[in-house]
Amino acid sequence: MIVLSLTMGSGAGSPTSMDHVFLRSSHQRDVILGSSMKKESWGFNLYLPNLKYKSRISFCCKNESIDFQERTSPNEVKKEIEQCYELIHRLGRGVVYLGSSRMGPGHPHYIKTFELGNKIATLLDCTTWTGAGPGLMDAATQGALQAGKAVGGFKIGREAGEWTSTNFHSYLPSASYLTCRFFSARKHGLVDAVVRSQSSDRTAVVALPGGIGTLDEVFEIMALIQLERIGSRLPVPLLLMNYDSFYSNLLEFLNDCDKWGTVYKGEVASLWKICNNNSEALAYLAEFYGLSPIEILETARNAR
Repeated sequence: MIVLSLTMGSGAGSPTSMDHVFLRSSHQRDVILGSSMKKESWGFNLYLPNLKYKSRISFCCKNESIDFQERTSPNEVKKEIEQCYELIHRLGRGVVYLGSSRMGPGHPHYIKTFELGNKIATLLDCTTWTGAGPGLMDAATQGALQAGKAVGGFKIGREAGEWTSTNFHSYLPSASYLTCRFFSARKHGLVDAVVRSQSSDRTAVVALPGGIGTLDEVFEIMALIQLERIGSRLPVPLLLMNYDSFYSNLLEFLNDCDKWGTVYKGEVASLWKICNNNSEALAYLAEFYGLSPIEILETARNAR
């Protein structure tokens, strides 16, 4: 048992702050710091369990299985970021889809994403960008390809749930995607692909259902919009696709953040558009970019 007692006081020649500190252990040993003036004291008992700590030496040096050779120079990361920018410059900016790599062709969200990717590509007539992986990323890519629109991607060596045995995409031509070694470069590419340099650019970020990686990317985009790193001159729409109430619990948590004061009232709602289905997403993008009813009707007709 440890007892900590603090004695407060003031007097001639003593400050008005803490004057006494007593540390009392189970041996009843007192240690006094400060002057001898005593006015008030308080104490508490702190019970510490008998914990056994492992030495850091046992694990801090065990990195034989980790390969750090690819990070020998920051210039390698810089070069890969430049390659991402070159690919975007060649294919054009457009709509970036963030979503799960685990929801395959048999999943209802895969079907919805395929339809959404097809219709948005037709509506906005822009490049479709993804992480060039499986799951919902694949659904958006396939939808855009069926619409006859350009696609691009930033592939990574590993997607959640699977290790890729090759750096090559199974069906995209090599000129339309880049296999990134660094996650930071991949993120730079996904962000830059939606930055609008002129008013005629039609871009967006579509956040589909997903797990940890998707949430990481979505909240990074939100923070960049909040800090005006994206859309400071020309706004970029961010759509959260709440298929089958997938994100409803997350939205409740963010409402609690509002109550706690960690975000301003209405701040989160101003950063994105919550869409429960594809029709809401298409209507929002059409309104955002001021598309005429004829264009919207033509899009619907072509997407059938």
